[in-house]
Amino acid sequence: MVISGNEDLVRRIAKLARQNQDLEDKIRKLLRQNEELFNDYEALKKKYDKLSSGGIKAIGRGGEKGKSFKFEMATVLFSSIHGFSSINEKMDSSSVMDELDEILFEFDAIVSRYKIEKIKTLGDTYMCAGGIPVKNITNPVDVVMAAIEMRDYLRRYEDEKRGHSHRLWELQTGIHTGPVTATVSGKKKISYDIKGDTVNTTSRIESVSARGRILISVMTYELVKEFFECEYFGKLPVKYKDDLQLYLVKGIRPEYSFEGKGIIPNDACRIKFGLIRFTDIQEIILDKLEKELPDYLFYHNVKHTVDVVTEVELIGWAEGCTDEEILLLKTAALFHDAGHTIEYDNHEYHSTVLAREMLPFFNYDQEQIERICSIIMATKLPPNPKNLLEKIICDSDLDYLGRSDFIPVSNTLFEELKACNKMGSINDWNKIQVKFISGHQYFTKTARSLREVNKQLQIERIQSLISK
Repeated sequence: MVISGNEDLVRRIAKLARQNQDLEDKIRKLLRQNEELFNDYEALKKKYDKLSSGGIKAIGRGGEKGKSFKFEMATVLFSSIHGFSSINEKMDSSSVMDELDEILFEFDAIVSRYKIEKIKTLGDTYMCAGGIPVKNITNPVDVVMAAIEMRDYLRRYEDEKRGHSHRLWELQTGIHTGPVTATVSGKKKISYDIKGDTVNTTSRIESVSARGRILISVMTYELVKEFFECEYFGKLPVKYKDDLQLYLVKGIRPEYSFEGKGIIPNDACRIKFGLIRFTDIQEIILDKLEKELPDYLFYHNVKHTVDVVTEVELIGWAEGCTDEEILLLKTAALFHDAGHTIEYDNHEYHSTVLAREMLPFFNYDQEQIERICSIIMATKLPPNPKNLLEKIICDSDLDYLGRSDFIPVSNTLFEELKACNKMGSINDWNKIQVKFISGHQYFTKTARSLREVNKQLQIERIQSLISK
């Protein structure tokens, strides 16, 4: 009996040793993952720093510790991870903390993917905010999308850990959009603290939510309702203000979710979201052009870029382009002359370099980026477009040839070329224009119907200006 007892003890010790080894391996793996995530985070911060010079408005860079910044539109999330107390009764404290750390680690990864700033964790409460430190128009959708993914992850975690019938960890979430004040802290690793009515209101919304539910304010609802199925929840009394209407997020709309399940966004969602996010990219690039384009670019200026962006959308819809094609066209048009900030003669190439650097941070995939770069290069004279999208941007880029304001616009191009020592007299310029317009052709049916007749009139007008 003694021997048998000893053997049993040895087996138990061996089992505990194996469990301990497994735990150590798991900890080492989590530490490696944490290090990789931190490195990715720091790399992203550095990239934002680089892009900041091109117009991205961010805060919290060197020497700004303790400073406060106002953000007019941020989306704040509070999530309580329920189950801590009930698990604590059945498990030792180290196991409880290991599980909570694992959950929080995954939450960090989710918010990082959506470019949301983690603010802090208080016990089992997780707090983050979209729209800081980089301002963007998409932060309400980003935060709600992250909340759905966090809730789905926790459900899957519990199903794998204990089974559906023995669920312990559950998430209770509140979300609100509004102005916040962010204070910068940290030196090597920048962090932010936020305050204001938006933060306080979000905390109250979370407190009236329920386990497994995502509750959002009417402000957030109005900004995300195109993407998510929501139902009216009720009103939240707010001191000194009108009652705040609340909505329950059920999931992503079926038409925008993978297999219509409301959890994972599909390609249609990604494209629609990209069209909204384009506003942020446009602000960055136009700001860059405004600041960095040489003063002598009288034609290839911000107005020209805006004109081409507008025109590609107009012609694109008329030619039956899809939503994704419109997004690619508008993005290419936005970037097509950005290379002028670097070099005049080879600006198309430099425009593609800039696009390849920036667009991955706005979730354009590699195939989309390559198509955008091909569209940009199609604007290089003489035009030789190989597909419909390239034809559209070529027509849009030279749209002025058939417009009523042709003469004043062409004069700006003359002044620009003259400033670059690429043109002589106005008479020489007019001769070149007649030759160019006479040999030019619009490639799309839409452009031909809109501009071709006027283009012929331009030739007659210029010829009348040429002295023999």
